[in-house]
Amino acid sequence: MLIPFNELPDTSRVWIYQANRSFSDTELQEITKKLEEFIASWVAHGANLNASFEIRYKRFIIIALDQAFNAATGCSIDASVNFIQQLEKDYNVDLLDKMNVSYKQGEHVAYKNLVDFRKMAKEKAVSPNTIVFNNLVNTKAEYMNEWEVPASESWHNRFLK
Repeated sequence: MLIPFNELPDTSRVWIYQANRSFSDTELQEITKKLEEFIASWVAHGANLNASFEIRYKRFIIIALDQAFNAATGCSIDASVNFIQQLEKDYNVDLLDKMNVSYKQGEHVAYKNLVDFRKMAKEKAVSPNTIVFNNLVNTKAEYMNEWEVPASESWHNRFLK
C-alpha cells in the first residue's frame, strides 16, 4: 500500500538504487508512475506492505518499507528487484551496480566507479569534506541522517587515508 514517505516510521527499511546517469524529466514522470503502481500493489504472501519511495537528485530511487506493519519476504524482495531490473531495461540505465560512488561537486552529483574514486582520493581531488552518498544505510532514520554526509563520516573515508 502506497503511503506518503514522511508518514513511514524511522525504523522503516530502505533500499537505495543509484543510477549511473541522471533521468530526464520525462523519464522521471514515467518512473514515478511505475513506482506508484508497483508499491500500491506490492505484497508479501498476499498481505499489503506499507511502503513509499522518493526519487532524489534525478538519480536515486529510494524505496522504504514499514516492516513493523508487514515484513518483506524473499518473494516480495525478489519482486522489488525484478521491478528495478525492468526499469534498467526500460531506460537503459544501471541501478544495481554497487561498485560505483556518487558525490557532490557543488550542487552537481558526480558518478564514478570505485577505482576512479579511489584514485581521485589519492590525488586529493576529493577530500574528507566532499559530500558523498552512503547507499549502505538500512533504515529511514539512517537515510535521513547518514545518507548524504562528508566522506570522512562514511565508509568512503577508507580511501582518504
